[in-house]
Amino acid sequence: MKRNADPPRISVVRKYAKRGPMGEMWHRLKGNKGAVLSMIIIIILILITVYSSFFIDYAANVTGYTMANRFKPPSAQFPFGTDDLGRDVFYRTMYGTRYSLMVGFGSIALSTIIGVFLGCIAGYYGGKVDDLLMRVCDVLASIPAILLGMCIMAVLGQSLTNLLIAVGVPGVPVFARISRSSVMTIRGHEFVESSKAIGMSDIRIIFTQVLPNGLSPIIVTITTRIGSAINEGAALSFLGFGIPIPTPEWGAMISAGRSYISRAPWMTIIPGMFILITVLSFNLLGDGLRDALDPKLKK
Repeated sequence: MKRNADPPRISVVRKYAKRGPMGEMWHRLKGNKGAVLSMIIIIILILITVYSSFFIDYAANVTGYTMANRFKPPSAQFPFGTDDLGRDVFYRTMYGTRYSLMVGFGSIALSTIIGVFLGCIAGYYGGKVDDLLMRVCDVLASIPAILLGMCIMAVLGQSLTNLLIAVGVPGVPVFARISRSSVMTIRGHEFVESSKAIGMSDIRIIFTQVLPNGLSPIIVTITTRIGSAINEGAALSFLGFGIPIPTPEWGAMISAGRSYISRAPWMTIIPGMFILITVLSFNLLGDGLRDALDPKLKK
């Protein structure tokens, strides 16, 4: 008769046998309660964005109110109160989620594409190409992000597209430096030399062989930079350089409510809390991804 297999051994084999790189990352990430909570919050914000885009009639729920509803405190009828024009702060805050997330994701997409491309070229070729590209990035990095964003918005004008550019350009040096360091670490490996030996072009080697092996720090940076981009976009809108009024962007809502902060504090507190929670969620998720992708922690 065959002896029954050891149950503890079977459980260990089943637990680890079929786990690939992504499965291992998810296993480590879901053990981080802060990262999991942050993911839930971010998913809720994305669902709010989708819902507000398709199922909320902004004109009917906000601009239809009269001046008689000015400065109504939070209640069952107005969960977040009303502003100085009688508009429902709840609907404005929900609708403003789409703009803040668009600024965060759109600007980081721009920063990532440009920065990773420049960093990969500089790290792979080195020499004068590296010096030239990195000096350009040093010039951009030496200018404060808010100041550079204000200059870009002043030149291009106020619009959502221009705000994405104004927030995205200051982030290019960050991704350029990170991708450069990753490429410089990997470019001397044997599989890169083998790719050269079989006649693959440099561009193909960079983006099919080198870059995929150095994505971990880039992914972590993307997550943490989204929170910073949302913060910078809100700051530009607060200063009057962002999306033009009366668009319900969180930073612009805080700017509009600061004159009435003693009479109607909810006009500034509520959008400010949404910015705080959103930025904190992306930062915590970035920390969780860093821990999940750190090779040293897998030992």
